[in-house]
Amino acid sequence: MGQGLHTKMVQVASRALKIPTSKIYISETSTNTVPNTSPTAASVSTDLNGQATYEACQTILKRLEPFKKKNPSGSWEDWVIAAYLDAVSLSATGFYKKTERQSTVNSRTPNIGYSFETNSGNPFHYFSYGVACSEVEIDCLTGDHKNLRTDIVMDVGTSLNPAIDIGQVEGAFVQGLGLFTLEELHYSPEGSLHTRGPSTYKIPAFGSIPSEFRVSLLRDCPNKKAIYASKAVGEPPLFLAASIFFAIKDAIRAARAGNPDCKTKKLFQLNSPATPEKIRNACVDQFTRLCVTGTAESCKPWSVRV
Repeated sequence: MGQGLHTKMVQVASRALKIPTSKIYISETSTNTVPNTSPTAASVSTDLNGQATYEACQTILKRLEPFKKKNPSGSWEDWVIAAYLDAVSLSATGFYKKTERQSTVNSRTPNIGYSFETNSGNPFHYFSYGVACSEVEIDCLTGDHKNLRTDIVMDVGTSLNPAIDIGQVEGAFVQGLGLFTLEELHYSPEGSLHTRGPSTYKIPAFGSIPSEFRVSLLRDCPNKKAIYASKAVGEPPLFLAASIFFAIKDAIRAARAGNPDCKTKKLFQLNSPATPEKIRNACVDQFTRLCVTGTAESCKPWSVRV
């Protein structure tokens, strides 16, 4: 799925068991191993699977403890072989679930429970934070824009794998870039969706990525509420792409300010996504005004129909 989930689970098991990652093998999830596993949704995959992996590892370590005490200088293989010969189970199942019920049981996320009726409780275990600053350039004649630079700082707690987390931030941002600047839904008067496939629906491409794209992770911010002080990452950075949208709006405002014919220089409406058509019509000139009313007297670019 591109989350790097398997890599992170290998790292969690390696750290919990105190053995190299080369000794750990991970296979695809299946209902014949965990019939009631939770879906990889809402960016909670690492939190849930990581804690479940950790609990399973603790079970195995507890079973190996007597053999470690008998042979403290032995290797991992020595302890495993001794346990096997003594008929000790070397397999374990961990289960950790996000729940809406108040609980302090290790197999559930604690203190989660929110009531819409009373507006009380905790809907989330913790929050993710991020900040982005973007610079764009618009073409007032065509409505096209270029994403020149974006700087992002994301709080992922103590990252389990910085390379994976930075990749998740980059991917989510580009997906959000499509949401806020490219992906416009068009419907027929009967309500049928026209933009159904790649031929009619524009998605981000290589050229959409900012020319300078700098992503960094916030340092020294451990999150004690998740596995190994980490935080979920995946969906949250998507909304940082709103910085592109508002940078475009600032650029349009600058263009309008330099246009002596534009009467409303500061206040204007720009709806997301900021497509080339909307950018062009918002950069008011004699042509857009003629399209609105047939005269050069009006300055209402949001009323233009093309």
